[in-house]
Amino acid sequence: MKAPVVALTLLFASTGALAADNSLTAAEKAAGWQLLFDGKSLDGWRPYRKKAGEPMAGWEVKDGTLHCLPKAKGEQLVTVRKYKDYEFTWDWKILPKGNNGVKYFVTEERPKSPGHEYQMLDDAGHPDGKIGPHRQTASFYEVLPPAADKPQRAPGEWNTSKIVVRGMTVEHWLNGKKVLTYVLGSDEVKAGIAKSKFKNDAGFGDKIEGHLLLTYHNDDCWYRNMKIRELK
Repeated sequence: MKAPVVALTLLFASTGALAADNSLTAAEKAAGWQLLFDGKSLDGWRPYRKKAGEPMAGWEVKDGTLHCLPKAKGEQLVTVRKYKDYEFTWDWKILPKGNNGVKYFVTEERPKSPGHEYQMLDDAGHPDGKIGPHRQTASFYEVLPPAADKPQRAPGEWNTSKIVVRGMTVEHWLNGKKVLTYVLGSDEVKAGIAKSKFKNDAGFGDKIEGHLLLTYHNDDCWYRNMKIRELK
């Protein structure tokens, strides 16, 4: 029974229909996808509010992953480029009680609340998860919760997430399922921000052309397959 599986795997490998980690298929390249992590370096990234080339403490590239080192006085990392409308997808895993996140619409002019955050959390084991779904995995952190039936995997297992920004509409995806959609400037978003710790931060909630940011929360976190496709 195993032979067909092996044959199928070899077929995909020979045709290039599947990509290895941190690489793009021919179809992805044709669709405009670009790698944000090549599995070997941090090209295209820099420390938040610092210049490209400065040390990026708290991170290591190892075994084809970008590893956030725990309790290492680490830096938050941002993309060198800014983005406006796009699909951004990445794989990630954390350990029990772990916490991390990806921020977008990031500005360096508002360091205490640089942008919206796609939360990555051990919902059951981390204290933030007990506060409510608006602080759990795939939420618009502090503002809007994801779907209750989101397909989250256990700590230690890889998840695949995606953020889609198209015009004023934002989507959060988790493991192939859309779990949150919101419209910038909507009553729902305004009400969520008004209840959050960002309520007094001018400009928070606005759409801007901004960086993507990998947070640093003193916990182990691994990334791979970070890819982006700009939307016209």
